Amino acid sequence: MAEEVEIRGGVAVITGAASGIGTGLARKAIALGMKLVIADVRADQLDAFAATLDGEVLALPTDVRDLKAVEALAEAAWNRFGQVDILFNNAGVMATGFSWEIEPERWQRSMSVNVDGVLNGIRAFVPRLLEAGRPARIVNTASVGGFLPAPLMAPYSVSKAAVVALTESLHFEMQMIGAPIRVSLLAPGPVKSGIFDDPFGPHVDPAARGFVETMRGMLTANGLSPDEFAQRVFEGLAAGNYWLFPQPEAIDPLFERRAASIRDRATPQLLNFSEL
Repeated sequence: MAEEVEIRGGVAVITGAASGIGTGLARKAIALGMKLVIADVRADQLDAFAATLDGEVLALPTDVRDLKAVEALAEAAWNRFGQVDILFNNAGVMATGFSWEIEPERWQRSMSVNVDGVLNGIRAFVPRLLEAGRPARIVNTASVGGFLPAPLMAPYSVSKAAVVALTESLHFEMQMIGAPIRVSLLAPGPVKSGIFDDPFGPHVDPAARGFVETMRGMLTANGLSPDEFAQRVFEGLAAGNYWLFPQPEAIDPLFERRAASIRDRATPQLLNFSEL
């Protein structure tokens, strides 16, 4: 961790903490001696996970789509621990299908959780962090999909691209005002998680079903465990990195191809998921 951000005795807040990447981040933070505030919309699952953690943990069911709920989360964090050192805006959901067939409700849920959830975290925590005047770190979870759009998961790609832009804007804003708050963009590649557990609406196109099965197989075969992933995340934070790409070996060739395509004004080519 960048040396100015407190770890031993520090406090980490993690949304989307009851599964996948969130669980790995929580376990790693506890192992580093941090106190935790963990949040998830699934109260039972959150409580069950909290019971497995050996440390000081405050678990608060929170719907990140609700600004008042996220403000209550921030208030509870300060009331309990008196400070926040790292905020992981991590909650996210997936919706699959053809862009024109995905129901408006599922499109909106993706945008509300994946984008508004991050923005609500910023709205609720940044004013308190600025008032505290202490070094802190905000980590927003986007995705490789925010840089490499894919078919049949447009809501995810669109929302994660928005997080990429929002995070960089926040980084510049913290620089402009000379705040002691550093910002990082976390872009996972394949991680063993439940992101594809429930991606369908009431009408499932065979192409979407086949796509999801391919993605599930890829995660099983090539994905990092949440704990391996979290180890790499905290190594990146310790190095002071803005860009947190814990799996560069999987994605850098694809990024290079994407950048060359844009530079050359080439027609985009379908992403080959077997390369991830």
